Amino acid sequence: MNAVPLIICALAIFALAYRYYFGFIAAKVLAFDDNAKMPSQSHFDGQNFVPTSKWVLFGHHFAAIAGAGPLVGPVLAAQFGYFPGFVWMILGAVLAGSVHDVVILTASVRYQGKSLAEIARKEIDAISGNISTIAILIILVIALAGLGLVVVNALAESVWGTFTIAATIPIALLMGVWMYKIRKGKTLEATIGGVILLSLAVIFGKFIPGSSIAGWFKFDHKTLTILIAIYAFFASVLPVWLLLSPRDYLSSIMKVGVILLLAVGIIVVAPNLQMPAFTKFTHGGGPIIPGTLFPYLFITIACGAISGFHALVSSGTTPKMIMSEKHIRPIAVGSMLTEGTVSILALIAACSLMPLDYFLINIPAEKFNHFLPVLKEMGFVTSEIASLSQAVDEQIVGRTGGAVSLAVGMAKIFSAIPGMKHLMSYWYHFAIMFEALFILTTLDAGTRIARFVLQDGMGKIYKPFGRADWLPGNLIASGLIVIMWSYFIYTGSIGTIWPMFGTANQLLASIALIIGTSFLINHGKKKFAIITIAPLIFISITTVYAGILNLINLYIPQMFMDGKQTSGIINTMLTLVILACYGVILSRALPKWFKSKENLINS
Repeated sequence: MNAVPLIICALAIFALAYRYYFGFIAAKVLAFDDNAKMPSQSHFDGQNFVPTSKWVLFGHHFAAIAGAGPLVGPVLAAQFGYFPGFVWMILGAVLAGSVHDVVILTASVRYQGKSLAEIARKEIDAISGNISTIAILIILVIALAGLGLVVVNALAESVWGTFTIAATIPIALLMGVWMYKIRKGKTLEATIGGVILLSLAVIFGKFIPGSSIAGWFKFDHKTLTILIAIYAFFASVLPVWLLLSPRDYLSSIMKVGVILLLAVGIIVVAPNLQMPAFTKFTHGGGPIIPGTLFPYLFITIACGAISGFHALVSSGTTPKMIMSEKHIRPIAVGSMLTEGTVSILALIAACSLMPLDYFLINIPAEKFNHFLPVLKEMGFVTSEIASLSQAVDEQIVGRTGGAVSLAVGMAKIFSAIPGMKHLMSYWYHFAIMFEALFILTTLDAGTRIARFVLQDGMGKIYKPFGRADWLPGNLIASGLIVIMWSYFIYTGSIGTIWPMFGTANQLLASIALIIGTSFLINHGKKKFAIITIAPLIFISITTVYAGILNLINLYIPQMFMDGKQTSGIINTMLTLVILACYGVILSRALPKWFKSKENLINS
């Protein structure tokens, strides 16, 4: 199967969905009003509530929602074959993810930039609001620790990557000061300058490792953890226009640029997908994802189809910066469909590798021989792993997690472009650095969002904490969040709780869809509530089922295994807590939905 028809099909469906389906939702369901006063204007404080250009805010929003998920999830799910993931990302991005994001962003804007938990408090009741706060904080800390670990692993001992990413900080500060102070509103000037400086950092960063200053940018895991935590703290407490927004915007330019280059590369090279449409691992027993296609495909591929983390961005930083309701569709839907495209490209890059090479990279070396007979039985006998390792100048066998196989797939496509044949090592290391940059932008925005959620909760105890512009609350909440997620990375204990993140993240998406459905029903749009109820039913069934399977087959048995008791107990307790949070919120919302229906009939 050639990859080009998949690209054309995805882009065509996404374009039609944006124009017609979301045009209908924007006009009839959410009824955007270009004259409505935005929170960024009515609550302007120069810190968190700051009117921001549509494309700068698109860059921030896309950078914040597009972390490891759209890159790694599709690569890992490729063990099932290319077709299941491709179909799920197309349907999920249109019918679930984009709807989820646009409804929550609209609700937050109309509630003056309030968090998801506060919207639940308004639309359902106070109990649901409190429960949502607990669920959100648990999931955020796990997510930030896991994402931080990926960045640390990617940048540890990597002088080029660390230099390039470090360079984005002063460049972003310069762009922020230029756009908001020196040449107010001159976004194009700042963009051109930022792109030129970032390009120079990427190009000349390759020569830093052999220079006299290489030692300035070479750090071990623990030192990097501390440095990234310090950066995230300042990204959370400084005015959003000064560092977070321009850096995310700058990162998005690079992200979108690389993705466009990859799309062009796929069209030019027209690679054949070496992975079959389906593999026997759809029935379970896979070496990467042990479970069956249903339900595990739908929690492995999250961000490329639907992700609960998006609801936190859509009710966190973005609604406090948007300038017009007319910008909601391009920012929320545009970012989600762009992320869906990223996921499909990642899937194609991974599936362009020989299947045996894909599994050689993604299965731990000590376990590969156990699965080799099954792989040979499936016809996976051809390997290019030796030449690939030599071309990228790295040992890539057993480099699990998805990131390395994606980088190899991208480098293989780029190096197949005419004139690029001898640059595979460059493209491989560039792809690794690109993945770290992709993820770090979610880490900084996520820390600021977690600070908002924690401040909202603490504001119920001491009112000044509830004010986003109260500096002591800002510093304390940011510090607490950073300490929590960086502790898990520094001590290495994130490995204990990271496995249950996929289930927790999709349960958060279900919770957000419950809140979004309540918002539509309570605001007189009950006849259109099917747009959120349909994905809610599907995501709830798959995720609750996956959570139960994880408890029965993984976490509870771990409680009785030597050396895994702690991991089993923690994962069991956290999964039960998140499932309980979901159950409580759904049970509080359902009676109100049916009561609304009765009132409509009686009237």
